[in-house]
Amino acid sequence: MVYGPLIAKPWFIRNNLSMTNTPSQNEAQLKLRRVAIDTYHENVAYLNRKCRLYQAEGFQALSKVMVLANGLRIFAVLNIVDDDNIVMPDELGLAEQAFEQLNMEEGKHICIAHAEPPDSMEAVRRKIAGERLELIDFRAITRDIVENRYSKMEMAAFLVASMHTGLDREEIYSLTQAMTETGEQLKWHAPQVVDKHCIGGIPGNRTSMLIVPIIASHGLLMPKTSSRAITSPSGTADTMAILAEVDLSPERMQKVIEKNGACLTWGGKARLAPADDILISVERPLGIDSEGQMVASILSKKLAAGATHLLIDIPLGPTAKVRHMQEALHLRKLFEYVGDRLGLHLEVIITDGRQPIGRGIGPILEARDVMQVLENLPEAPDDLRQKTLQLAGRILEFDPDVRGGQGYALARDILESGRALQKMHDIITSQGSRGFDFSPAPLTIDILANKTGVVTTINNYQLARIARMAGAPMAKRAGVDLLKKIGDEVEKGAPLYRIYAEFPADFNFSHNLASIDDGYSIGRVEDVTKAHMEF
Repeated sequence: MVYGPLIAKPWFIRNNLSMTNTPSQNEAQLKLRRVAIDTYHENVAYLNRKCRLYQAEGFQALSKVMVLANGLRIFAVLNIVDDDNIVMPDELGLAEQAFEQLNMEEGKHICIAHAEPPDSMEAVRRKIAGERLELIDFRAITRDIVENRYSKMEMAAFLVASMHTGLDREEIYSLTQAMTETGEQLKWHAPQVVDKHCIGGIPGNRTSMLIVPIIASHGLLMPKTSSRAITSPSGTADTMAILAEVDLSPERMQKVIEKNGACLTWGGKARLAPADDILISVERPLGIDSEGQMVASILSKKLAAGATHLLIDIPLGPTAKVRHMQEALHLRKLFEYVGDRLGLHLEVIITDGRQPIGRGIGPILEARDVMQVLENLPEAPDDLRQKTLQLAGRILEFDPDVRGGQGYALARDILESGRALQKMHDIITSQGSRGFDFSPAPLTIDILANKTGVVTTINNYQLARIARMAGAPMAKRAGVDLLKKIGDEVEKGAPLYRIYAEFPADFNFSHNLASIDDGYSIGRVEDVTKAHMEF
């Protein structure tokens, strides 16, 4: 079956607001130079202090400039350098991202001019003051963000204002639609395009990497694009990157899906809702993930990928992202409202979020858990397997040929037969295999129980912090391996979990954090926290 997509361009390109301009006499020409620096979702330009334009045009460090050439226009943050080895006085250097956007050879002449402040900042200031924004406002903000007109400070102002003054459900709908329109929008030649997303907050919860091959083996189309970690020790894209290439262009992603009926890729490379990826790069160091931004982020990505049917997983637990049933039900209503407004068939389920899912926390360790479940190994974490089958069963029931209640058994049969494992291997091969080395980092220590009893609670947030301090997700082999879960009996001095780190500094940071608070509570059987979940 051929699943080739129809690709709709961003709305501001369709409406002749693309990044084009004509150089004028107010713009000064310099030679282009590539500066091999990864500036991570930010366009950066470099100007030599001895350049004749530095004083003449009044350019200042950290100001925004406009660079023009070949009918293209990009915006960048200006850095002033005193080293001719970086850029010469007659050159303008562009860091990797900006250089790729301009798509020119080094040495060619380009024009540089002062960039006017984005008009949409007026809407941001209104949001800071607590006013409601309309679709036209969010479209202007997201367009300017994608065009790199915003500095990271200005994006942070927008994110913090949206979190503290709040986004009502109409604003969330408008932001979702605006972010969807900032990139390519895929429309697949298939009656149903299914997807699944967990709102996060639970370490090790790598069900997507298991659900995708199960669903694709059944014959439903599932082009799964995922984000990298924001505040967690690993995202789906980080974990899948252990097994296969995930930075796929839209063209490569299409070929993978045409061959396998599914993919497991990073959404940023495919230019699906690119405003979301840029905002995430600012959210990550701030450690924020507000309700409205989260709903818009998730749904914009799914809509841009062409999903028609979506399952949302909201884990609920005392240390999960969502900690109270009332909050979970409110979030469910938000998802359902926005999804309905955008024509998306959406179901939301509330699952057990009392503790990490699986054993591994960190890219390598989570990838190991996934493959153990796919290979039906005895040592595979059963909680990861069971949650996968429950979620996959619900998605399979989107298929009108599958009766309600039959999905779980169908998913189990696909997994146990080895069809899901074969499909995963096919997807990995198509995306570009990276091998299967699950060796963890060399620096390791066991964290021991301080008394005898039963594990009553596990602090998701603290375990995630310890894994991140160990280096995950940047250090792929770093993380935490859980040896005990809620309800398990434990003797004093027995290991609760094992920390792995690549570097001594990370090892010391994580060990010290675990020494202060290991994240485990040990008590009596009757003290074990109860699960609140729906299937």
